[in-house]
Amino acid sequence: MSEENRRDSLKIIGAIGATCLFPFQADELYGQHEAHSATGPDAVYQRTYFNDEEFALLNILVDEIIPPTGTPGAAAAGVPAYIDYVASKNKALGETCKDGLQYLKKKKFAAMPAAGRERVLQDLCDSAEKQKRKTSSSKAKFWVAIKNLTADGYYTSRVGLRDELGFQGGAVLGSFPSCEVPEH
Repeated sequence: MSEENRRDSLKIIGAIGATCLFPFQADELYGQHEAHSATGPDAVYQRTYFNDEEFALLNILVDEIIPPTGTPGAAAAGVPAYIDYVASKNKALGETCKDGLQYLKKKKFAAMPAAGRERVLQDLCDSAEKQKRKTSSSKAKFWVAIKNLTADGYYTSRVGLRDELGFQGGAVLGSFPSCEVPEH
């Protein structure tokens, strides 16, 4: 799947999640606020859950899931900080993430070329597919969690909402071109 097709697919997933059942837990929604609450050009999120090595690996991983294209990728959108915050508030999720990052560390994921990373991620996808058929594994749980957190973090970030989806929140519109109803 090309980078643009993957990004288009993630847009659809993000739009469905935002418009349907509001699938976020309160900690996850607040996580985006916390991850981006530091202001100013030199502000840095202070990690609370992952160590330096895990956080560096997380930066690489989220950019494999949502890479930079015409807009910034997941790492530049602050997704690792978002995941760190959410993992710090949910012990089970945090342990799943740490276990998965340990798996990637053992595979030497960070040092792999792009083709090697793709093979490892395909293995995780295959594990997740098997989980759907009632065979659960820690790799599958990690992959499902990290993909969901990455998409949630990206599409609730300023980059994801404004740059990628074109959201113009807070803007006063004189009319709605696709919905011109004179009596309203």
